[in-house]
Amino acid sequence: MQDNKEKEQEIFMVRTDLAVEAKESFEEDNVEIKGVIIDESYKEEQDIKITRVVIENENGAKAMGKPMGNYVTLEAPNMVVPDQDYHREISKELAEQIKKLIPLEKEVSVLIVGLGNREVTPDSLGPNVVENLLITRHVVREYGKEALGKNKVNIISGIVPGVMAQTGMETLEIVKGVVDETKPDYVIAIDALAARSTKRLNRTIQITDTGINPGSGVGNHRNGLNLESLNVPVIAIGIPTVVDAATIVNDTMENLIDAMEQTKELKTIGGTLKTFDANEKYQLIREIISPHLNGMFVTPKDIDETVKMLGFTISEGLNMAFS
Repeated sequence: MQDNKEKEQEIFMVRTDLAVEAKESFEEDNVEIKGVIIDESYKEEQDIKITRVVIENENGAKAMGKPMGNYVTLEAPNMVVPDQDYHREISKELAEQIKKLIPLEKEVSVLIVGLGNREVTPDSLGPNVVENLLITRHVVREYGKEALGKNKVNIISGIVPGVMAQTGMETLEIVKGVVDETKPDYVIAIDALAARSTKRLNRTIQITDTGINPGSGVGNHRNGLNLESLNVPVIAIGIPTVVDAATIVNDTMENLIDAMEQTKELKTIGGTLKTFDANEKYQLIREIISPHLNGMFVTPKDIDETVKMLGFTISEGLNMAFS
């Protein structure tokens, strides 16, 4: 009975892939997390907020529900606007953050993996990024660095492994085979993520050196791509493109409580609901939400153009970092 209850709670919990949102959930409860360092900065001219979350030990990892390592979040409210100059600034900042995680004093070989299903628009971020990359491995192997007119050339290769429904193979099986054959110094995995807050949809980039679990944002847990499984360091870059139904219900509930507190007749009810802790809110959401909505994920209506634009922005950042 207890196992069923825990399973049911997992189904209804608000999902997020973003470390910055996990951090915010503790701030809401006024809880300090030991073993977690948080540093925030804001670039006013570019209108980009940068949050670095460092999980130092097992205590911090357990509290955050994420592996130890560095998590950098770039929040750009206007990232959904098709402004080439603004997106170039985002690409530059992304390139700078990548350089902080990958030492580029000497030449490196990098395999860039575009995770996701190109046939499902919100999940096609990874394939879109790989399409726009400056791939150099084949040129250098065939003609040498001189063919690119440079003395120093980083070896860049890319792959879109697809999803299990298309290939019948785990993503890890495919990527590990390529890594064992090509022996890159680093793997960079690009994937679409799930957010807890609708305001971060298509407006946030997360970079982490802990690797990634394909499909984890929508509850399809697959074997992770990380240092342990591939024997090379794995950098993961993602943008949240979907939220689940529980998130929308949760946001709506918060707005309803705020509205009640502003109304004389409902102020008492709103104040009572405001005192609910996370578990009590979960119980209320569980009663409100239809069982048929549990596995539903929502994405903006203009996701087609947005994913193409964001895919190009990330690919430009990668091209800038390694050129």
